[in-house]
Amino acid sequence: MSKIKLANHTIQIVKDVCAEFENKEGELINILHQVQHKLGYLPAEVQEAIAKELKIPVVKVYGVVTFYSFFTMVPHGENPISICMGTACYVRGAEQILDEFKRELKVQVGESTSDGKFSINCLRCVGACGLAPVVTVGEKVYGRVAPNQVKEIIAEYSNKNVTDDV
Repeated sequence: MSKIKLANHTIQIVKDVCAEFENKEGELINILHQVQHKLGYLPAEVQEAIAKELKIPVVKVYGVVTFYSFFTMVPHGENPISICMGTACYVRGAEQILDEFKRELKVQVGESTSDGKFSINCLRCVGACGLAPVVTVGEKVYGRVAPNQVKEIIAEYSNKNVTDDV
């Protein structure tokens, strides 16, 4: 597998974030959060750059990234969709909602649409069990979602950021 060379700008972001936390190994999770916030995801090459700055093995960085579900090694869509699969949501039909999102967007869990507008993921619990089944799009929470609402939710974001330049 060929290696991707990071842009100088990306390397500088990694260096700046690590320096902000004084290149301390004990700040690894905070550093990963900050870098992911700035870049959107943590590909292998970025993990290697972080390991180099902190003078720790890459496998340690990789272990943290793969252990915590918050971190991602693949880019998310502009509108990341997460379907809660916790017990309350699952028993109230979350699987059917997930299937409908996959069908409508023509992507699988962990993938992004070809235009980069949407990505689909599953969560274990949103903490809104009384609203089950729950879907989040970015920071917005949708409760008591039914499969027939999926098209409407997608349309809400498909029409966003559309300019009327004439």
